[in-house]
Amino acid sequence: MAPADESAIYRDLMRFKPDRLTPNAWAVKAGVSRTVWADMKRHGNPSRRTLEKLLAAAGSSLAEFEALRIGADTAAAPAAAQGVGEARRRGWGGAPLAPLPLRSSSLAGEWGDAAAGIELMLVGSGDPIDHLPRPQSLAAELSAYAVTIVDKSMWPRFRPGRRVAVSPRSPIAVGDDVMVRLRTRGEGQGDLVLLKELVRRTADGLELRQFEPDITFKVPSDEVTAVEKVVGELI
Repeated sequence: MAPADESAIYRDLMRFKPDRLTPNAWAVKAGVSRTVWADMKRHGNPSRRTLEKLLAAAGSSLAEFEALRIGADTAAAPAAAQGVGEARRRGWGGAPLAPLPLRSSSLAGEWGDAAAGIELMLVGSGDPIDHLPRPQSLAAELSAYAVTIVDKSMWPRFRPGRRVAVSPRSPIAVGDDVMVRLRTRGEGQGDLVLLKELVRRTADGLELRQFEPDITFKVPSDEVTAVEKVVGELI
């Protein structure tokens, strides 16, 4: 019996896992971040690009994977719903999810010692500039939003131009990607933020890491107003 915390799409993907690799090693080979991998395993909301990367690393394709899933869904579908509260007819979906607001984002220079190259972003706090499809895992969190990556400090985990979903209410653990809002405000309507990996929390601050250049640094707690989880990349 499959563990309760494994999504259906994760279990289906395991049928394509290369025999010589563990699931985590497969994700690393495909270039899928730990955050995206963990979110997919629990909630089952990978982007098309994430699936393509995983399947390519396994020597397969998205078309083959989709064919397998369509076949499984057809076999498992009930012939008809038997009554209120029982199995629903195939194709009867729930209410559409509210769209995910896309906040503006732009380069905001560097944090701390300019020579260190610790990149800052400015994230808008006004009306969203667009709306995107909401992942199922964020269906109940109306405070979630999306931003566009504008610097290369988290390459290759996140590349400039990609969009990520941010969850202010999700629990955060060491190793998660986070958006740290700083007390110092940016010019105009927006917050200065550090989008990095959480290395650890201490009594007097946060230890963060960026990948390009590879730097681990500390942000004092009195400079932080909020820490929000980056739950994964969007299509």
